[in-house]
Formats: sequence, structure tokens, C-alpha cells
Amino acid sequence: MALSRSARRGALATAAASLLVIAASSAPTPGSDGIGDAYFPRLGNGGFDARHYDLSLAYDPDTDRLDGRTTITARATQSLSSFDLDLQKLEVSRVEVDGRKARFTRVGDEIRIVPRAAIRKGRTFEVAVTYGGVPEPLGGPIVFGSSYGWMKTADGVFVACEPNAASTWFPSSDHPSDKAAYDIRVKAPRGLTAVSNGRLVSTYDKGASTYTHWRETKPMASYLATATIGKFDVRTGRTPGGIPIYVAIDPVLADGNAVDVYAVTAAATDYWSRVFGPYPFEETGAIVDDMPQAGFSLEVQSKPAYSAVRDESTIVHELAHQWFGDSVSVAHWKDIWLNEGFATYAQWLWAEHQGVRSAHDSFLAGYDARPAGNAFWQTVVGDPQRDTMFASAVYQRGAMALQVLRERIGDRAFFRLLPAWTRLHRYGNADTDDFIRLAEKVSGRQLDDLFRTWLFTPGKPSL
Repeated sequence: MALSRSARRGALATAAASLLVIAASSAPTPGSDGIGDAYFPRLGNGGFDARHYDLSLAYDPDTDRLDGRTTITARATQSLSSFDLDLQKLEVSRVEVDGRKARFTRVGDEIRIVPRAAIRKGRTFEVAVTYGGVPEPLGGPIVFGSSYGWMKTADGVFVACEPNAASTWFPSSDHPSDKAAYDIRVKAPRGLTAVSNGRLVSTYDKGASTYTHWRETKPMASYLATATIGKFDVRTGRTPGGIPIYVAIDPVLADGNAVDVYAVTAAATDYWSRVFGPYPFEETGAIVDDMPQAGFSLEVQSKPAYSAVRDESTIVHELAHQWFGDSVSVAHWKDIWLNEGFATYAQWLWAEHQGVRSAHDSFLAGYDARPAGNAFWQTVVGDPQRDTMFASAVYQRGAMALQVLRERIGDRAFFRLLPAWTRLHRYGNADTDDFIRLAEKVSGRQLDDLFRTWLFTPGKPSL
């Protein structure tokens, strides 16, 4: 069948218009300066997916000065004319894209980088940033009113960055939705130990300095990265289940330990591996530093960081985060109960496992201790707002929701659900809706009312 001349003209015009639309849609454009998280709109960056960070750091504890070069390997998710990285306060001296010097500007905590040539969608590229200065910890109400991030200690630095302080010490796409593998290399004065994520690749002395190289091969959210430096007594080995373990304890604290950090870490790692699914990382451990000003602990990936010697319950909480928060990370910060509610519930499970108290009784103790008029019950756990994202209700009422779920669907379904969750979203991100759907699938029950009541409705639920 042949087309008429007018039909051919129409077809050509349509094809030309389609080509113009395609060309316009693939034209290079700037990546966004944030992923649009409601709590931290300018954290993370659009237009690329970070795949690997190579951090080379030199730290002088006498001046608290940090000099660094961070190389990020990323894949473009759109054709980029420019893109952003997050970096707070520190001064940038040079930026290169694929080995060629690139133009950059600073606007607040954003570095806007303009490569010499546009980066095509789907292409892998490298950006290297050379920078330095004195990192400043963050403060405010978010983390229990404490400072957090890069915090000076008597002999070095304690580094714990949740939720938004990774970019105080290295340029990054600083949001848990953009996870990557890491190589972290630290130069510090001889006699100090640098402890970071994953496995120790090498350490050696040269002149007056010690050089240490750590490698985390599993995807990691930026806030979970650490480069804690100081004097540490280090013990290594394997858990009874065979998982490599590395525990570093500040000698100032070693003699006053109220708990055997190494033994509890080993036992809890193995127990959670049975309850939550296989341990997701290459090594377990702990970093125990003398940093009382911080007043908190953090589930640093592979080695939770404790700002002093903590009790057994805190250790099992932070280790549970290796599954809930580290391996399976939140898609947005409003879903933080998926981290803290689960880790708090793990404390109840540990007490149950130890024969101290059932999870049901832990639930009742928290429920009965707070009258209906208590402000605790006004926090909307499923969206607690930025400045109260670590409110006690996110932890305790989040755990209560899990106990109510367990009693609704029964132990058999509940203890199938937990490892199913960590297996399905291993090394990725998920949100509350994902969990509700999986809970309904595993249990065969409709659960909207339960989660609506316990996560999204202010007020004390009736039992």
C-alpha cells in the first residue's frame, strides 16, 4: 500500500516533531541540589547515583585540621550539564571530573560542579574534590540536643553523623537513598588508631604518621561512615558463629567497663543472625570512645560507635540496626521508625531471649507508664517531623506497634516477616508502605487499621 503525497508530508512532519521532542528531553540539564526529602530538602543530589567513594584523609589533632581528597564514582541518571555535591563549611581548592579540572561554585552547603563536557545519561564518571579546614560538628534539637558529626576528643576525633553530618567532613550525596561502597584511607599521627567501616585492608607507620586503609564493599548510607581516631585497645577474632569481629576501646574507659563489649557484640551478632537473617556485612564490632559530651551511640555500619561504655541493652540495639537501618535503609527520613522502632523492639526481644522479661511485658511497662495525657502519645511516629525525628515515641511507640503486630498475626508469621523484610530489601531502601504490604502478604491479614492507629494517629490507643 502506498501513501499519498499529503500523507507522506504529514508522516515526515510527525517524525520531525518526535525527533525534536526526543532531542529536547535528552538535552543536558543541571542535576537537582537535593532529592526532595521533606525533612532535609537539599540533602542528597539529583542526576546521578553514587557507586563508590574513595576518601583520602589527613588529620592533625593538635589543630583539628582535616585535609582530604574524595573521589566519587557515579552513574549519570540524566544527561548532566552540571551537578551538585553536599559539603558543609570546608574549603574546596580543586575539582576534577574524569581527570580534567572542572569549574565549581559554592552556594551554602552545595558545590555546583560544571564539567568541561556534558555527561551523558547512563555514563559512569568520576569526580574528585580536594578540600580542607576544621570540620564543625552540628547541633540543635535533632539528636537529643547533642552535638554530632566530627567531634574533637582529648586524643583525636569521634565521628558519628546521623542524620546530616557526613558532609561536614567529606563531599557527598548526603542522603541514605544514595548508598555506595567505600574505601577510607586515613593519615594520623603515629601512635593513634583510625577505625572505620568494613575490613582493615592495611596499616603501617611511616615517619611520624600512621596510614590506615579500611574498605566497606557493601552499599552504605553516608551518615554511617566514620573515621574515628584516637588511642584504642583493639581486640579481634571471630564470633562463635564465625563472623570476624573488631572491637576498639579507649584505654581511658577499659578498666571501668560495666559490660564486656566484645562478648556481648559477638553473642548479639550471632543471635540476630538467627532471628533477622544472615549478618549483612563482612565484619562486626564496636568503637568505644571517651566522648561524654556526645551522650549517644550510633549504628556505624559494621562497628557501632559508643561515646562511652554503654550497657548491654544499648549494644544489642545498635547491632540490630545493622539489619534495620544499615542494610535496609530508609527511603526518606520520615520513615525513621523503621530503624529506631525495630532496634528498640530488638532490646525487648533480647530481654525475652535472656529470660529477663517477655516482649509483651516490656510493651505493657511502657504503655502503662504513660497516661493518656502524656505528650509522648502526640508524636506521629510514621512522620515525626525533623526536629523530633528521634523523639522517644519513635523508639518506644514504634516498638509497641511491632508487639501489637506480633500479637495480631502470631509468632509464626511475625518471625517469618522479619527475615523476609531484611532479605527483600537487603542493601537497599524501603518505606513504611513497603513494610505494611509485606506484613499483609506474609500474614494474609489486612493490617491498615493497626498501622494507622499505632503510627499515624495521635493519642494513646486503647487495648
